[in-house]
Amino acid sequence: MAKRSTRSLHSVQPTSSTIEPLFAGRGDHARSNGGRGGITHAGGWHPVFADGDDEREQSYVRKVRPQSENQRALMHAIEHNNLTVALGPAGTGKTYLAVTAAVEALEAGKIDRIVLSRPAVEAGETLGFLPGDMHEKLAPYLRPLYDALNERIGGKRVRQYIADGTIEIAPIAYMRGRTLNNAFVVIDEAQNCTYGQIKMLLTRLGWHSTMVLTGDPDQSDLLNGLSGLADIASRLEKLETVAVVRLTESDIVRHPLVAEMLTVL
Repeated sequence: MAKRSTRSLHSVQPTSSTIEPLFAGRGDHARSNGGRGGITHAGGWHPVFADGDDEREQSYVRKVRPQSENQRALMHAIEHNNLTVALGPAGTGKTYLAVTAAVEALEAGKIDRIVLSRPAVEAGETLGFLPGDMHEKLAPYLRPLYDALNERIGGKRVRQYIADGTIEIAPIAYMRGRTLNNAFVVIDEAQNCTYGQIKMLLTRLGWHSTMVLTGDPDQSDLLNGLSGLADIASRLEKLETVAVVRLTESDIVRHPLVAEMLTVL
């Protein structure tokens, strides 16, 4: 019987793996979608580390100019009033202009920090338990604010400012009892706050601070009658020291279809 030949183990050449890990670690961007996907941050997803800003880091994307008279009035109101309430439909630039004003005030040395707050209310569905610390739990709800900040000052500086406390994420649930001095406070999606919550937030305003309250009374995710934004705005409108700016469908700067749809929906 012929003896069966075998290969030497040393003759087998090992193959090198070309598979890269999906998430290389904190600060690395997902490669599967051009570096724009969500990546891990301390074990969880975080929007600040998901924007691929290493590829186009810059101080300002562009000079922000108002696209309508109401937007011009909003920018003027924010500049000259300590409290401004911006009401209007989706896409009118309420949040973006508020964040822009906050960044400009910080860059000019007029304030020491930016405080961002937004109600953690889902749009018609329940996400259930979210893992992570307080910032990671709030990250999905605050993504629009992060987007605006990243576009204005870049992801690297946003991460730096959050790390050293210059930009603070303040959950509405933990705002009671605080006094916000030398700060620019942005309360976004205020239509999802009750009357009592908005009253509590407004009374956090301290010395040398500016507060902007934004929202759309017609798009509340709360049960009917629970949102306090419209009532608060009508009451504050009587005060000369408070600016209430109302934007309309003609101020929408998103796709033209958005303005058309809102007229029939």
